Amino acid sequence: MFQHVTLAADKPWQPGPYPGVELKLLHRNPATGGVTVLRKFAADVTVPAHIHPQANETAYVLSGEWEEEGVTYGPGTCFFAPKGERHGPHVARGEVVSLTIFDGPLTVA
Repeated sequence: MFQHVTLAADKPWQPGPYPGVELKLLHRNPATGGVTVLRKFAADVTVPAHIHPQANETAYVLSGEWEEEGVTYGPGTCFFAPKGERHGPHVARGEVVSLTIFDGPLTVA
């Protein structure tokens, strides 16, 4: 049996760290501060290049199309950004939903 179960439908969308980005918090690890979230990017949102100084990020595209450096990626794409390394900009081509895991606190620089 799993020790933690969350139904995404029971969680509200919350404002994310950038305009046009919303988060659903699915799980927070109390020991590391890491989080598992659903992220929703509104159509045509561009998230500028940035760094997560305290966490590695893994993002899996569930729906929509996401552009990175002129290449468009769709559902089934998995991105990984190591802690402290600059990544982006990310461009949402239509609404995009991703399952994203930060293995430490979700901070942005």
